[in-house]
Amino acid sequence: MLVELRVENHRSLRDEQALTLEAGRVGSHDDPRLRPVAGHRLLPVAAIYGANASGKSNVLSALGFIRDAVLDSHAAWPPQGRVPREAFAWGGKPREPSTYEVTFLCEGTRFQYGFSLDQERVLEEWLFAWPRGRRQVWLERDGEDFSFGEHLHGENRAVEKVTRSNALYLSTAARHRHEQLTEVFNWFDRLLTVRVIGYKERYADAMPASVAAAVFAAAAAGAAAAASSSGGMVRVSDLVPTFGPTEVRGTPPAADTQAGAELRELMRAADIGISDYRIVEGPQTHKRDQRHVLMRHDVGEGEAWLPLELESAGTRALFRLGPAIIDALGSGALLLIDELESSLHPLVALEIVKLFNSPHTNPRNAQLLFTTHDTNLLGTTLGDPPLRRDQIWLTEKDAAGATTLYPLTDYKPRNAENLERGYLQGRYGAIPFLGALARLGE
Repeated sequence: MLVELRVENHRSLRDEQALTLEAGRVGSHDDPRLRPVAGHRLLPVAAIYGANASGKSNVLSALGFIRDAVLDSHAAWPPQGRVPREAFAWGGKPREPSTYEVTFLCEGTRFQYGFSLDQERVLEEWLFAWPRGRRQVWLERDGEDFSFGEHLHGENRAVEKVTRSNALYLSTAARHRHEQLTEVFNWFDRLLTVRVIGYKERYADAMPASVAAAVFAAAAAGAAAAASSSGGMVRVSDLVPTFGPTEVRGTPPAADTQAGAELRELMRAADIGISDYRIVEGPQTHKRDQRHVLMRHDVGEGEAWLPLELESAGTRALFRLGPAIIDALGSGALLLIDELESSLHPLVALEIVKLFNSPHTNPRNAQLLFTTHDTNLLGTTLGDPPLRRDQIWLTEKDAAGATTLYPLTDYKPRNAENLERGYLQGRYGAIPFLGALARLGE
């Protein structure tokens, strides 16, 4: 579980900013949303509010960059290339280092990992561990000089020799099968992002690859079953005319993966009129086979299937979010979502938050960190406030374009205070100044 993020000189996060998922001194001690793990009281959900362009997305981007650097710097960053970081754009900051640090729990052990880099190379890198609550130094790096603690076993010096100046030691060690560091690497590997634009923008609005593969495998079984019953290969041209839905020939898949079954259940539970989905083979091209998603609607006593492209924006958004939610809850991973409410009904967004907050639906202590403008999650319109006061974070940007990230608890709102009304009234900051926009209507 994520305990704390610290970042400096990343996009609009010019000065050091910190976000913690340690529970504050608010609410009751028996709140089921609290997760007591390895001596910490952690929160499974945190929401970031703020005006447009205030830097909310950059907080998630910083975590995404850490993940990408750990996974890719050894294998994918060009050997003679520069470091693909994004520093604050002016005021001399592009020439100054960027620093990233995360504290997290993995297999019951607390770890603190971080690094500092500029446009050319990694300047510093460190890794500390607290097995059984006692601090151990595993790695300290100063440029090309590496120091290893006595508790870090393995081929440390051999990995050092193949660690490039613009690559992280952790990334290099994992690629060379350093057994002791594999669990640390895997924590970053499991970190999931949706609509979080990374340095290669490859994670934008996409399913996690591992989950997508499982879903497509399940759907392929359904397509095979349909093909068998219809006496041949099922093609989209056979199933979906140019205009309008049609009935799908064939039978539902006899077997399904757990991920596919859970995605079906999530779509049904959202009450958006979808009772099933299927992915079928499309016309082959010279590049690759084409796969298409069809969504089933129960119409009267029959059924009709529509291609996903013809579904509403909300249905498409939930179908893309679904696999990441299922993967995170199933593996106990950290999930980052930029603009959770995008195209979703407020009740659907609320239920997603509840899935992570509840120990019954989230027994593996998965975490959800998201940005949003949905003030329904702050108030009581939809029932009891779904978010604790220490689960709410705010961003503001100053005149120089630098973002400040701060918790709502800095304002010490009263227990009975209407947080939604207070936020919209500007009591806690982090809202847009609409003077110029309002004058357009005069």
